[in-house]
Amino acid sequence: MKKKFSLYIHWPFCKAKCSYCDYNSHVSSRPVDETKWQNALISEMKYFARETMDGRTLKSIFFGGGTPSIMSPEITSALVNAATSIWPSSEDMEISLEANPTSIDKKKFKSFSSAGINRLSLGIQSLSDDTLKFLGREHSAREAMQVLELAREIFEKISFDIIYSLPRQTTKNWTLELRQAIELAGGHLSLYQLSIEKGTDLYKKEVTKLDQETSAHLYETTCELTSLAGYDHYEISNFAQTGNECIHNLSIWRGGDYVGIGPGAHGRITNDKGTHAIYQIYKPDRWLEQVKNTGHATAKRVILSKNERAEEMIMTGLRLNEGIKEQKFINFLNVPALTRLKKHEYLKTKNGFIKTTKKGQLCLNSVLYELLG
Repeated sequence: MKKKFSLYIHWPFCKAKCSYCDYNSHVSSRPVDETKWQNALISEMKYFARETMDGRTLKSIFFGGGTPSIMSPEITSALVNAATSIWPSSEDMEISLEANPTSIDKKKFKSFSSAGINRLSLGIQSLSDDTLKFLGREHSAREAMQVLELAREIFEKISFDIIYSLPRQTTKNWTLELRQAIELAGGHLSLYQLSIEKGTDLYKKEVTKLDQETSAHLYETTCELTSLAGYDHYEISNFAQTGNECIHNLSIWRGGDYVGIGPGAHGRITNDKGTHAIYQIYKPDRWLEQVKNTGHATAKRVILSKNERAEEMIMTGLRLNEGIKEQKFINFLNVPALTRLKKHEYLKTKNGFIKTTKKGQLCLNSVLYELLG
């Protein structure tokens, strides 16, 4: 059976930096030379092809950022064509692109579809104008819904993001917004609790997080309403109707191999020596210069020990509703902690899989700390 893997392509540019964002995204002070970027990204593909042309099949491509939708569709098409000419690809390959409402229109949607994009992930983030302003978004709720309606005409699979657990948010107003989001959804929703990270505008402004009790109640409300609407809570922040799960992310959460290209991208490639953890240079200008000089811009590469790789897979696997196989990972777990966490209903075992309970999901970092301690 041929091994399958995924490809992540990072486009680091945005029109504006959002107040909550700590991703590797940049507002360029000068026009981006897209041809240079296209050539550099293809150069990194070719570099990693040397160690992945061993019978592997490409199952998914994900354009992330930044804001990939500000990229011209012609560049997107060239990158997709390069990837599918370098590697054999699955007939049902998923090709996702993240998009913002301010950087897209119907004509561009059609061009992205023609370029091979078959799954769109929209960064709507809120259906409230006041919240959008607080988050530093440049679109209105009305514009978001208009763009969503256009996307439905062109793409079979659509997802959009909403951020909740905002300062002073109540169960009542979140319930109203979530019900509206479910009505608008196209089979997949990504629902993230607000995280205030160092270096962001929200952190600099000393914005206070919502209290834990209310956040927990909002999470429980989220799980309940999405379930009633027929959405499977397949990952801690992701909800999908059957067949609409994000294949790319699901593969990575399950421990699948992936190649990451572009500034700050990372990857995992397994061969007979073990799993290689690979990290690309973070800053766009330095990344571009290094690719120009050497054909790739890898900043760091290490072979993970069996313990390190197992810990990674446990950390991502317990985010999933399906959990992790107990017998596969039992030797890497703190067994007394596992027993204790089950006793106090943070974890459970079902059909040979260890899974987090709703209670455990609310404090997953603490659960993992104990389990891997």
